[in-house]
Amino acid sequence: MSNKVEVKELLEAGVHFGHMTRKWDPNMAPYIYMERNGIHIINLYKTAAKIEEANDALKKIAASGRKILFVATKKQAKDIVADKAKNVNMPYITERWPGGMLTNFVTIRKAVKKMATIDKMKKDGTFMTLSKKERLQVDRLRAKLEKNLGSISDMSRLPAALFVVDIKAEHIAIKEAHKLNIPVFAMVDTNSDPREVDYVIPANDDASKSIEKTLTLVTAAITDGLANRTSDKEGDAEAPVAEEAVAAVVATEVEVVAEVTEEVVAEEAAATEETPKTEE
Repeated sequence: MSNKVEVKELLEAGVHFGHMTRKWDPNMAPYIYMERNGIHIINLYKTAAKIEEANDALKKIAASGRKILFVATKKQAKDIVADKAKNVNMPYITERWPGGMLTNFVTIRKAVKKMATIDKMKKDGTFMTLSKKERLQVDRLRAKLEKNLGSISDMSRLPAALFVVDIKAEHIAIKEAHKLNIPVFAMVDTNSDPREVDYVIPANDDASKSIEKTLTLVTAAITDGLANRTSDKEGDAEAPVAEEAVAAVVATEVEVVAEVTEEVVAEEAAATEETPKTEE
């Protein structure tokens, strides 16, 4: 059983403050308690019930060993979401949403593999065989990949669910999830349409205290789910592999190294073309 959500704690965190009445979405009417000074007040009893409902579902997903992808690119939510997601070892996106992140996941995985290959090149000494300029280009490529995809490097398959803060800001992520029938959990403010989400948590999605409180409750349920797992074997145990399998892995790595090298050469050529000629 997940911990009971206390309405008083939600009140203290300011979860009940909605948007101005003129910005409201009529579909949020069932979750609105009243209007005060031109601002809608969210019914926290319904919020508490919805958090508990979402937590039960998230707990089951975590217990099954599948991943929940957290998405929040707005300034006041980025650091909180990154911190909370790291604590429960879940992937997260806090920079710009990469288009096709879900619908074109194979390509995204290739980019993540490039990052792993560059790391391996540095470990086995291959990196030092490159010229100084090539090493610089590879480092830049690695930094760019780390910034955009570093937080999902352990996500080897599509997530079982999305948890979103501010569905208006993350509408592209939600559309991609809908195409793939991935359930969406979200904090939904009074200016948004709750019909776009499978598990609605009516809450203030602008204040950092509100976001932190909601995420604390959600990640606590995920932690419970992970603790309840009967077996934790997500790639930890390595079975002996046949020679053919080893050859296939080596071939894949060679292919990725070739891709990285090609990309570096292309960037170098582009940089050379863009360099303006100095007048004598």
